[in-house]
Amino acid sequence: MTGGTVLIAIAVIAATLSIIMGLAWVVQQRTGNSGWVDTTWSFGVGLVGFVVALVPVSDADGPVRQCLVAGFAAIWALRLGLHIATRSAHHGDDPRYAELIKGWGDDAPRQMFRFLQIQALAGVPLALAIFLAAHRPGAAFSLSDIVAAIVMVVAVGGEALADRQLRRFGANPANKRGIIDTGLWHWSRHPNYFFEALGWLAYPIVAIDLSGDYDGGLLALAAPVWMYYLLVYASGIPPLEDHMLRTRGDAFRAYQRRTSAFFPWPPRR
Repeated sequence: MTGGTVLIAIAVIAATLSIIMGLAWVVQQRTGNSGWVDTTWSFGVGLVGFVVALVPVSDADGPVRQCLVAGFAAIWALRLGLHIATRSAHHGDDPRYAELIKGWGDDAPRQMFRFLQIQALAGVPLALAIFLAAHRPGAAFSLSDIVAAIVMVVAVGGEALADRQLRRFGANPANKRGIIDTGLWHWSRHPNYFFEALGWLAYPIVAIDLSGDYDGGLLALAAPVWMYYLLVYASGIPPLEDHMLRTRGDAFRAYQRRTSAFFPWPPRR
């Protein structure tokens, strides 16, 4: 794969995600429900990744590997997108977006459009990793493909379990102002985020060729690194924990002191 091919892929991915997130802005403005933003982003990144995985690029492409990687993207997007859609339909605004909109005041529509375009750009390294993994030359079902499939199954299953535990906890009226500290949430304050980042490791595992014949594979490492940064330092943990501190106070501070923020780890006494 040439550098020119990669640049074309980046341009197409960026333009498509920009359009998709522009549509997400329209939906958010008309419904007043910012929860649909993350739904659209999840389905959008998954759809773009699915398409660029299957599009033919060179004679060295392996159709089996392309289908395998496209399947990774589809399973991830459907699971996460449907989960967020269900949550948005029942609970309305995401508290993170609600705080941003409140702070923007009368300029909220313009600022939201700008913010969603930044989100579109944030999806580019992720979809690119899918593209690079799918088009790694060579026979499929090598050891790296098998390891990647195991990582993806664990990641999607772990995130689904964490989301289910949180949903069941929140469905109990007695837990309305409580803090979940059971199951996976006993080991990490954000196990869903941990498994989300873990899933993006599957793509560099597929893409990196240890023989050194496929330089593009190393670029796929940007996906898990970028997702880790977004979740831990940008749009994930910081705004969500600010919200929890405002609404749960000392109880959440105690949870912070004893429980790992991201990586599952035995709680501190």
